[in-house]
Amino acid sequence: MEGIPLIENEIKSLRQQLTDHRVYGLLSEMDDVRLFMQKHVYPVWDFMSLLKALQNHLTCTSVPWKPANNAKTARFINEIVHGEETDVNENGVPKSHFEMYLDAMEEVNADTSKVLNFVDSLGGLEDIEEKINTSDLKKAEKDFLLFTFETIKENKVHKIASAFTFGREDLIPDMFLEIIQQSSKEHKESFPKLTYYLERHIELDGDEHGPLSLEMIKELCGTSELNWFEALDAAKNALKFRIRLWDEIATEIEDKKKEVQMA
Repeated sequence: MEGIPLIENEIKSLRQQLTDHRVYGLLSEMDDVRLFMQKHVYPVWDFMSLLKALQNHLTCTSVPWKPANNAKTARFINEIVHGEETDVNENGVPKSHFEMYLDAMEEVNADTSKVLNFVDSLGGLEDIEEKINTSDLKKAEKDFLLFTFETIKENKVHKIASAFTFGREDLIPDMFLEIIQQSSKEHKESFPKLTYYLERHIELDGDEHGPLSLEMIKELCGTSELNWFEALDAAKNALKFRIRLWDEIATEIEDKKKEVQMA
């Protein structure tokens, strides 16, 4: 067993842990959804840094311009950048998916000030770890972000692509489907921005991006056993940090539910 089948087999149990995670069953009230979104917004945001790192590696973003090594992969990355950074919202207005997520948060009265203040405080990659460590984020949130930017700064494009593909892009349809299944018809009708955001991700990530992401991994790892090993390691770690974040969210929701019951 080699390449993509090996990685998919090795991460199967981790993906199952996410698919079956107790956090989805806890999203029964809008208060639960608000809390989830206030923490999930960080993966929504830092996903764009993984994507931009891939764009820097796999397309030409400097002057003078030179052709990309693989035009098919470059086109794929540029298409995702186009869709994630300049998609259109439910009213046809161009917006990044991060901004659309913030709009959906505001629609359900979730707090956006914390993540906006955090993003506004950032400079460059040179001090990103310090900014994360000194922020008021909780441990799993910090660890999740630190893993992302440590992977980017390591500058190994096959590892960035693996974290992007197996820890993020390929996982998103399953993740959002779980959330939608926990949302009542009343909530869907009441919150069009959130519904549009979720359905848009399922449309793009499930139908268009998945197969091309796997092709990208194959190209970047090639015949190098070391590259495949490192890609597998990155995929596993991306999923483990996601699970820990989900654990933290679930515990916080459970604690709040207990407080309500005791009140």
